[in-house]
Amino acid sequence: MKRMHNIMMILLVMMTLASCGKKEKAEETISTPIEVEKGIMGTWKLIYGEIRTEDSLEVKDLSNTEFVKILNEDHFAFFNQVKDTADGFYGGGGSYSLDGDTYKERLDYVGVKEIRGHEFTFNVEIKGDTLIQSGIEDVPEAGIKRHIVEKYIRIK
Repeated sequence: MKRMHNIMMILLVMMTLASCGKKEKAEETISTPIEVEKGIMGTWKLIYGEIRTEDSLEVKDLSNTEFVKILNEDHFAFFNQVKDTADGFYGGGGSYSLDGDTYKERLDYVGVKEIRGHEFTFNVEIKGDTLIQSGIEDVPEAGIKRHIVEKYIRIK
């Protein structure tokens, strides 16, 4: 009888763990293009950023800065602020388009003249409350050619 009880407890624990694994897997599913289009609007905080150039990888140190991106139906804006100071503030914005998971930003408002008016094409996906944006930034006039990956969480 005790052996049967132990077997039942083991089965119960295994079923509980298996159901937790299924739930976690469901949250990791990649969103469809329609879900991206509906879910991209809002306010997003950068939690991870990497920049790859020919021979290097730089992971952004976000411990002392806050970077926020805001998207409405057809425009975006971004702001960067070093925490607890007026130093390091910059921002920009412009229009964007979204076709499936292809996201294009036209940077119309920014302090760097060489990138003003430039269009950047990225791939975007939404996983739960996370927006992942990746692609190539290529602006020869500004000496920029790099692959970026940015992960944002939705600010509620």
